[in-house]
Amino acid sequence: MSHQVLELNHVAVGYRRRTMPFRPRRMIWALRDVNFEVRAGETLGIIGRNGAGKSTLLKLLAGILDPDKGSIERAPGRASLLSLQVGFLPHLTGRENAILSGMLLGLSKPQIKHDLDNILAFSEIGDFFDEPISTYSSGMRARLGFAVAYFSAPEILLIDEVLGVGDLAFRVKSSAAIQNLINSDRTVILVSHQPSTLRSLCERTVWIEDGVSRMEGPTDEVMAHYEQFVAERQKEQA
Repeated sequence: MSHQVLELNHVAVGYRRRTMPFRPRRMIWALRDVNFEVRAGETLGIIGRNGAGKSTLLKLLAGILDPDKGSIERAPGRASLLSLQVGFLPHLTGRENAILSGMLLGLSKPQIKHDLDNILAFSEIGDFFDEPISTYSSGMRARLGFAVAYFSAPEILLIDEVLGVGDLAFRVKSSAAIQNLINSDRTVILVSHQPSTLRSLCERTVWIEDGVSRMEGPTDEVMAHYEQFVAERQKEQA
């Protein structure tokens, strides 16, 4: 059996927000009580409705946020959120931004410089690689961001619905690249709103509802309960 790389115990994350002028800021809990473990080499799905706390959870796992309550146990290894255009600055060139973004994603400067040729080839931006990012189209920025994130892939990969970017041809290419990462020995935690995506890619799934881990287990079993819950809520709203 593979070893455990992450364990969350009664984790909560809150934000202080002022709901009315001249009133004290009130704590709003994005996550209230989350418990699950992640094993090395598995692909774990995260499902939940909008506002359930999924994106906050990924930032927590990446170390961008610290828990306000509870604890996270981590095995040695780098975890990174596959987030496009991390650290991009408009006045820097694509090459300079690739180096900066790769370092922000956890690589050393020599490591990211070693992959610059691969990043250039994968992103398909040609001579624009040495032009300022401010001259790029949104599609070019997305392709460069994806290429940097792909070649910076750590031992634990956190994906927030990023299964394809750019035009149709590049979406096919980037989706295939993500599939290759998932099929590798890396540990992957995947947030998706698509039940079919989780069923096809994930052995286990965690259902997050209102900031609470409501269920954890085999994906088919969790998805059946989740879909029944969503259907019942839709009937109530109707």
